[in-house]
Amino acid sequence: MTFRTFLTLVLALTFLTTCRTARVTDTYAAYPTYNGPDLGLTFTKGQARLRVWAPTAEKLQLKLYAEGTGGAPVAEYAMQKSTGGTWVYTLPAQPAGRFYVVQATINGKQMAEVPDPYVHAVGLNGQRGALLDPSAISPSQWEEDLRPRLQQPTDIVIGEAHIRDLTMHPQSGVRHKGKFLGVAETGTRGPAGVKTGLDHLTELGITHLHLLPTNDFASIDESRLAENRYNWGYDPLHYSVPEGSFATDPTDPAARIREMKQLVQSLHQQGLRLVLDVVYNHTADAGRSSFEQLVPGYYYRHTPDGGYSNASACGNEVASERPMVRKLIVESVAYWAREYHADGFRFDLMGVLDLHTMRAVRVALDQVDHSILMYGEGWAAGASPLPEAERALKANIGKLDRVAAFSDELRDGVKGHFARRTEPGFASGQPGLEESVKFGIVAATQHTQLDYSKVNYSKVPWATSPLQTINYVACHDDQVLWDKLAASNPAASEADRMKMDLLSNTIVFMSQGIPFLPVGDEFLRTKGGSHNSYNEPDAVNQIDWSRKTDYARIYAFYRQLIALRRAHPAFRLPTQELVQRHLEFLPNLPATTIGYRLKDHAGGDAWDTIVVLFNGNRQPARLPIPAGRYSVILAEDQINPQGIRQVEGVGETLTVEVPASSALILVKK
Repeated sequence: MTFRTFLTLVLALTFLTTCRTARVTDTYAAYPTYNGPDLGLTFTKGQARLRVWAPTAEKLQLKLYAEGTGGAPVAEYAMQKSTGGTWVYTLPAQPAGRFYVVQATINGKQMAEVPDPYVHAVGLNGQRGALLDPSAISPSQWEEDLRPRLQQPTDIVIGEAHIRDLTMHPQSGVRHKGKFLGVAETGTRGPAGVKTGLDHLTELGITHLHLLPTNDFASIDESRLAENRYNWGYDPLHYSVPEGSFATDPTDPAARIREMKQLVQSLHQQGLRLVLDVVYNHTADAGRSSFEQLVPGYYYRHTPDGGYSNASACGNEVASERPMVRKLIVESVAYWAREYHADGFRFDLMGVLDLHTMRAVRVALDQVDHSILMYGEGWAAGASPLPEAERALKANIGKLDRVAAFSDELRDGVKGHFARRTEPGFASGQPGLEESVKFGIVAATQHTQLDYSKVNYSKVPWATSPLQTINYVACHDDQVLWDKLAASNPAASEADRMKMDLLSNTIVFMSQGIPFLPVGDEFLRTKGGSHNSYNEPDAVNQIDWSRKTDYARIYAFYRQLIALRRAHPAFRLPTQELVQRHLEFLPNLPATTIGYRLKDHAGGDAWDTIVVLFNGNRQPARLPIPAGRYSVILAEDQINPQGIRQVEGVGETLTVEVPASSALILVKK
């Protein structure tokens, strides 16, 4: 059975489920659906055929153009009505133009010209589809490209970056600044010869690079790149096309395809996997979208008065629960994994999408590679007409197989509330957040020693396995960690804030689950205090590589911290049962301290017992641990797996001092 045939069967089953459960108020439930694998532009022996789903259209015209923008059509064809609400046309072997659009007539009204929703190649600003086969546009030796080996999901260490942030700084040493090819470069060096870009990522020790949206988005005018405008890219124009502003020539449809594949190939050659940040919860402009011009109303959820519902806080939300919307999302994700060899997907506002769609995506990706990672934001940005029980919210993660969500419990427990910028967290001395931090330490799973009633957000565990939890204290959203610590601790010295910083991410990397780090935080990245830099200039967003030199000791600690986690399976247990068996919190500790031990060679670790202590207080804390002979392997800003010093005590307990705002890790060998 081919992948396409399998995917068709999966989608057909989900269509039947949707039809059985469709609400009588959903007027779109009666629309015909198409279950075939050939929507969009497909090629057979070099000849193109276009199939477009437009069940309410009275007529659908296919127009060809010589260029990606401007000019008059060079050919026009009436598409033929086919099965399941689709229209189809087989183009001549030598078409008259290089670009295409379709134009529907609905209720006697001629709609706007648009590319089809399945478009895989476009011209400038995505205005027109391109008549080319992406599978024929590949770098040399693309067929030999392989995903780096991955044993289990909890071995993953994610580093998050934007293509421009990683490459734009004048001292980055990157030649193709702000481009796919810039991320693919090796051998780049910055101030004092420090490694930058891709070489920095491999040196740091992450396993997965999470790139902010690389699909075609609307906010950047690709014809005016000299203006150097910046945007994160969370305003999708086309779901399955690379962004043109990241290509060396956005007017050339092949350039963006080939160069994005070169990026993936280069990452894989360096042992890194790629996570794509995908935004299927809304579109940039609902009214002008291909969706609305071809099947008005169908692709979006609506309020009772007929307006667009807005759980995305971006003006609209996609109705993923409808069969043809689900089909588009599932096939788009599978396409990125299959055609571009993507290794993972981070779903923006995943809580807007429905559970059935996320399950279908997981099944489709498993047919490509079972190790492909799926995670997302387990929340929405506003109310949705789709009931919460049916959406991929954090509370419903247990209903999904091998799909993870971010733990904002740990995030805000450690650093303080994300929106209340002056509010401190556990790592800067705020009491009452211990259970929220412990919630993250056990990766949001069930543990008998937690008092869930005291957790900041979720009052029950929402993960059934550590691989379902992404632990972090910062990301591209809101303030970076260094800026948050400055805002919430204005009287603290830089040295004290450094201690809080190291403590914050020591908690992340010593917790169960999957750790996540915004690239640059490992040398105290700053955005000058900005809390929403989505369209601010490179001067705010770019990674300043001189800080890697200025804060070399901080960077060395982060690098060693990641290496410590990767070397010891006790910190990355794969199941809830193993966490319950091997992780034991120490009782009767003072406020704003946490202690636990990983016992009995957890996860097959060479170390028998590991004691982990966190002191969020602004003064030293003396904490009791089980008596014995220990090697201290992490203390403040030092890490040495061979031992920094020895401590020993007889009787039942041994009291050790943990300096202010720091962690202490001891090993009983």
